[in-house]
Amino acid sequence: MRIKKSISKNSVSYSVIENVRDIHGKSTTKVVEALGNEQEILERHPGVDPEEWARAYAKKLTEEKKKKTESVLIKYNPNKTITKDTSRSFNVGYLFLKSLFHQLKLDKICEGISERHHFTYDLKKILSLLIYMRILHPTSKKGTLERADKLLEKHEVEPQHMYRALDILAVESNVIEKAVYKNSTAIVERKTELLYYDCTNFYFEIEEEDGLKQYGMSKENRPNPIVQMGLFLDGSGLPLAFVINPGNQNEQPTLKPLEKRILKDFKLSKFVVCTDAGLSSYENRLYNSMNKRAFVTTQSIKKLKKHLKEWALDPKGWKIAGQEPNNRKKKVINLNDLDMEKDSQVYYKERWIKENDLEQKLIVTFSPKHKRYQSSIRKRQIERAQKKMDHPSTIEKKQANSPDRFIQSKHITEDGEIANKSSHSLNSNKIKEEAQFDGFYGVCTNLESTPEQIVKINQRRWEIEESFRILKSEMRTRPVFLQKDERIKAHFLVCFLSLLIFRLLEKKIDESATCPEIIETLRNMNVLESTSEGYIPTYTRSDLTDTLHDVFGFRTDTEIVTIEKMKKILKQIKKHK
Repeated sequence: MRIKKSISKNSVSYSVIENVRDIHGKSTTKVVEALGNEQEILERHPGVDPEEWARAYAKKLTEEKKKKTESVLIKYNPNKTITKDTSRSFNVGYLFLKSLFHQLKLDKICEGISERHHFTYDLKKILSLLIYMRILHPTSKKGTLERADKLLEKHEVEPQHMYRALDILAVESNVIEKAVYKNSTAIVERKTELLYYDCTNFYFEIEEEDGLKQYGMSKENRPNPIVQMGLFLDGSGLPLAFVINPGNQNEQPTLKPLEKRILKDFKLSKFVVCTDAGLSSYENRLYNSMNKRAFVTTQSIKKLKKHLKEWALDPKGWKIAGQEPNNRKKKVINLNDLDMEKDSQVYYKERWIKENDLEQKLIVTFSPKHKRYQSSIRKRQIERAQKKMDHPSTIEKKQANSPDRFIQSKHITEDGEIANKSSHSLNSNKIKEEAQFDGFYGVCTNLESTPEQIVKINQRRWEIEESFRILKSEMRTRPVFLQKDERIKAHFLVCFLSLLIFRLLEKKIDESATCPEIIETLRNMNVLESTSEGYIPTYTRSDLTDTLHDVFGFRTDTEIVTIEKMKKILKQIKKHK
């Protein structure tokens, strides 16, 4: 600290001032204490030299500050207006995401890319902003820059640089995926002995097909061009790799190319690939019967060959899931003997089948509880179908799971002539046909594991379905507004990295909160800047904020976070752990 001497026509005044730097490195001074003019100092301290006394007092304050941590006293003037067009509220929730960004060494990855491509803009800053805002405030690329002004650290990213960066990120996508997988193994355990693969699609707010944007079977039944995303998750529920294909491409051929890249780039060789029925083509099963790989895939009972379907639906020969191995032969169940209204046990039967020299085990499970659930769903759909028959103009049979599938229409009279009006009735045959499969579930595999183990593996597919839901709902990956294929690929790379960082954060806090709870908490973690002093938290402290601070090793929830403390936090975050 030092003194400031202010000389006017009639007096000389003294004050103690201190040099400070904000978190951005900008230097300024703040008044620590006003000491008064020379006459006032002499009145309080007769016989002293005012300037020498002021210097000694400033030195004393400096020494006291070094010895102890003192409360911060902030003075506000109720008559002074705040500065126009200046924001004082900033988000610090993104700091937990920033910590994971650095733990994944994405900053180093970006520096390596910048050196290879010889550009001058800050790729690290651009990618980090895209990821933080995709999680906290998903919006367009233009909106990302506008909302990023609310983050604690300022940025100077120009829109044209962001779009150029997308072109580079598309080129380097595979390199980035490979690197973050390797780096993530130092953060959490990656269970790569199990891999889950699935596909979904994302729509565009345009009508013209072009490049990746093609008309196809939209998962959301939208009449828009779409792109298709294939995603691999590992057994930990963490994203491993992804691919973007044209929206009109068949899903089944997308698995092998991406799996080959995993074998080559990720150095994985022994694993089980789990998919749903839509991706379980003969070629994919055969491919995952080679070397040290295996497969587990759902099997539609409806699509089995006639003799296998009859075997699967036969009420005889079932066993109780979970029985001790030495009891299995003793307990054989006939489904007709069960109380379908009360029983909650799970039953199974299994057999080996051979298809074009591919041997695989077919496991069929039956659950009375699931049968009751499916039956109740159908009952409500039938009720909706009956109501629709009173309003024929609302009937549409394009959607496979629509209640309209239970409605049959006649357009001719009893004499065989064309009718002026159509008659509608419930299709009892369709209802009966679907009901016979209630409660049954099929899985195929080439593993020797027990039925319980196979079913348990398959049940984990919910995690990849949830990941797609997070991408679509929480991170608003669609609609996509970009036009160039390269930038579309980069957009999904950002979404993939955002999902990975979010899932890592979930693992760090032991999945103690839901996705919406985590995002809402991070989004609301704001602080009020107090000029030259620090940042005052304005968010609600909770069990979740406590957990986040404990796990990541820094705190933003003290009554005030001084500038020095905040600078230490930012420095700490950048250190790779």
